[in-house]
Amino acid sequence: MNTKFLYILLLFCPILKAQELLTPSKAVSLALENNYGIKVANSNLEIAKNNADILNSGYLPTLTGVAGGSINKQNSEGQLASGEVRVANGAETRNYNASVNLNYTLFDGLGRMYDYKQLKQTRDLTELQARETIENTIIQLFAVYYSVAELEENTNAIKETLQISKERLVRAQYQFDYGQSTKLEVLNAEVDINNDSISVMNSNQELINFKRDLNLVLGNSITENFNVDTTINFNQLLNKDELFNKAKTYNNSLLQLNKSIEINKLTVKSETSAYLPTIGLTGSYGWNETTNNSPLAFVLQNTNTGVSGGINLTWNLFDGGSTITSVKNAKINLDIQNIQKEELLVTLERDFNNAWDDYQNKLNIYHLQEANIATSQNNFHRTQEKFKLGQATSIEFRQAQINLLNAELTRNSAKYDAKIAELQLLQLSGEILNVNF
Repeated sequence: MNTKFLYILLLFCPILKAQELLTPSKAVSLALENNYGIKVANSNLEIAKNNADILNSGYLPTLTGVAGGSINKQNSEGQLASGEVRVANGAETRNYNASVNLNYTLFDGLGRMYDYKQLKQTRDLTELQARETIENTIIQLFAVYYSVAELEENTNAIKETLQISKERLVRAQYQFDYGQSTKLEVLNAEVDINNDSISVMNSNQELINFKRDLNLVLGNSITENFNVDTTINFNQLLNKDELFNKAKTYNNSLLQLNKSIEINKLTVKSETSAYLPTIGLTGSYGWNETTNNSPLAFVLQNTNTGVSGGINLTWNLFDGGSTITSVKNAKINLDIQNIQKEELLVTLERDFNNAWDDYQNKLNIYHLQEANIATSQNNFHRTQEKFKLGQATSIEFRQAQINLLNAELTRNSAKYDAKIAELQLLQLSGEILNVNF
């Protein structure tokens, strides 16, 4: 490497633009507002609310308007009682009519009531599905958010390593110039700078890619010129028994299954209502006018207006067994969902215990890595002092430098792994939306 170029590189200090700090609470707010999956879930919820409205219940009557007209031309011949024969060629008959018709179901075996209740329960189920989408989006958001945070810290650690390597090169160059070391020390330092520079470049590129991923989760609502908050606060007040009780009450998958069971109970009742008769009310107001210019007609023009009403009863006494089959199948589906609930409760307990142990394990690993950082820093500083005094080789110094960097990278990974495990535990217990980000 050109020595002049190295000195310029050492003196060069990049000027960084001030970047916006994207806090966790702001990230959640942007995701709730702009995430595409959440937008779709909210739209589906609006559809479910419309379906559960009284206008879609079947309780309201139907009112239809009917109008028509016809013209008829005929040639006819007729004999009167007096024996006179009359002939009508091209006699025209015109008929016009209009009416307003009302139909209303008074009773349909209570099927309408159960169907309306199903629509309301389906609306509630869609709300739970929208909540599930939000919970999953938050987990996805922080998986990417903390990846960005980890990469920011990793990049800074690698840059510090690069800076130490640059200082080492300057020292090696001075020592070589004054005959205190060989050219090999300078070449080794240059190689280490190259390796550290490549690591910085790779880490920077990976950071840029993850920022783009984060922006996608946020609905492309921010620019790429931002930093994230690397401060992590763990919830130290989590109680296993309390969280598990909340999981059995508020877990979203369990709530959805309970809601599906309620819907199926109403389905059984709705199918059973087909055994009962249907009573309907009809009403009509109509106008009819007929014009006939045939000489054979007794009335040349006739106009009728009036109101009519009626009540009808329909009772499907036997439909070939389809109602019996539908009721049986609805009951079987209800039994299946009750079995699925039992399985889900067992699975939920297993998943909760696994998530709890995983969180505690990763939290303990993080604390151990924190302690390991202090040991690695102490080892590096002691090796650095020995290296300056000529009591440690460049290889020993480089190894201590790499050990410290690896300890920092491992600590960063452990920190964010533990935080994601905590959020997954809170999601399982139905508490993720209650977290103060």
